[in-house]
Amino acid sequence: MKRLIATSLVALSLAASSAVAGKVLAEVNGKKITTDDIAPILAQSGVNFEQLPPQIQQQVVDQAIERELLKQKAIKSGIERTSDYKKALQKLKEDLALEMWMRKKFNEVKVSDAEAKEFYNKNKEKFKQPEMVHARHILVKSESEAKQIINELKKTPKNKLREKFIELAKQKSIGPSAQRGGDLGFFKRGQMVKPFSDAAFGLKAGEFTTKPVKTQFGYHVIYVEEKRSAQTVPFEKVKEQIKQQLKMQKFQQQMQKEAQSLRKSAKIKKMM
Repeated sequence: MKRLIATSLVALSLAASSAVAGKVLAEVNGKKITTDDIAPILAQSGVNFEQLPPQIQQQVVDQAIERELLKQKAIKSGIERTSDYKKALQKLKEDLALEMWMRKKFNEVKVSDAEAKEFYNKNKEKFKQPEMVHARHILVKSESEAKQIINELKKTPKNKLREKFIELAKQKSIGPSAQRGGDLGFFKRGQMVKPFSDAAFGLKAGEFTTKPVKTQFGYHVIYVEEKRSAQTVPFEKVKEQIKQQLKMQKFQQQMQKEAQSLRKSAKIKKMM
């Protein structure tokens, strides 16, 4: 049942998104092809048409044109009058009825702020964030290279230090984060190798390591952008997330209860 519900909601969201008229991309025998018609072609890739390079966009539009031409030919062939088509259409109608009914039931589910607050108070452990640090690093092969970088940073005025660190990271770091100025984002203790983690958490925001930090990857120079102490996320920041979670739980429970009730009065015969 849970899998059915999840699948249904995904289908509904896709149906809802296609309800808005899309941008016209081509016209085939008077039939307009829009970005909505492109969606099935791009569905598996998960990319947006507007994000594609112009050359790829054109290829996708050409595919949509061919699809429309074949569709028109199929309709002219009289396929709609066949029994197989009518059976398939009836099944689609039944599935759509279920999707729309479940959307209606889901929208009817209400979760109050008080319910969300009660959940929050009973599950505060789930909303605890550990101490975290936002750091950058410059990774080099030798200790001497790292020391040269540290000496250069020591000569840099404090108000220019961050800018200089980013510049050096892009120029000298051999790590994958080099082009991001060595940016590693936020991480918690134990997420990085121990020598690196210990060094990073030992710094204050705006400080850098004055001695090279050796790991199995090489020698690091670390700069700390920001530190966050361990805390519990405030209720207001997670209220809507909690309400959506509780709404889904209520909805699933309602659907399971409804299915169980229908089972009692239905004539069911299993063939396996």
